[in-house]
Amino acid sequence: MKILVCISHVPDTTSKINFTDGDSKFDTNGVQFVINPYDEYVLTRAMWFKEQQGATVTVVNVGEASSEPTLRKALAIGADDAIRVNTVPSDGLAVAKQLAAIVKEGGYDLVLTGKESIDYNGGMVPGMLAGLTDFNFINACIDLSIDGTNITAAREIDGGKEMLSSSLPAVIAGQKGMVEEKDLRIPNMRGIMMARKKPLRVVEPIDTTLATNATKFEKPADKGAIKLIDANNVGELVELLHNEAKVI
Repeated sequence: MKILVCISHVPDTTSKINFTDGDSKFDTNGVQFVINPYDEYVLTRAMWFKEQQGATVTVVNVGEASSEPTLRKALAIGADDAIRVNTVPSDGLAVAKQLAAIVKEGGYDLVLTGKESIDYNGGMVPGMLAGLTDFNFINACIDLSIDGTNITAAREIDGGKEMLSSSLPAVIAGQKGMVEEKDLRIPNMRGIMMARKKPLRVVEPIDTTLATNATKFEKPADKGAIKLIDANNVGELVELLHNEAKVI
């Protein structure tokens, strides 16, 4: 079984975010980048399939050379090889088309992605990738098992859990719960040394037309002042909610 894991190169959640050029571009200066957390869950799941079922695992990223350390980390975790599509990931559909070309060229049985990246939170790429490749698609998975060419997946839904069955080939978008946080892999020294020798192939992008373009970014408004009301003073609370906050 051939597995392709799509990796996003995203800012660490502790990074301070700024914008340049009239708030039209993200300022990368001083920002630490990491593997997208949702992608880490599915990458760890892929490692399980590699160890238990003999699968081969390739990781892929659509991005510039600056994303290669993130791919090397994925290799150090245990992926067999890596592919970087040499273009800026500025549009969800364009990214999906680049990934679809890789999937079709490589003949993969299973494509694993995070349900979204934590930078833009678009959540578009997995579904569009499935549509472009004509693969079965299950989103927001919290569990996945494979038996031959059949898969069983679990998804969180309001008030419970939904169990789904499908067949390969498939695109599976995972989230927290795909594996436990304690099971996430941390590269050890041996893995880091081996990652240096594993193949990382850079391919040029196919021609695509951007469907969207970011024109401006805006930070959330600063938190406003708050008033603390004594827990026993319900009357004052109701008055403020009614006359000042105007929510009741």
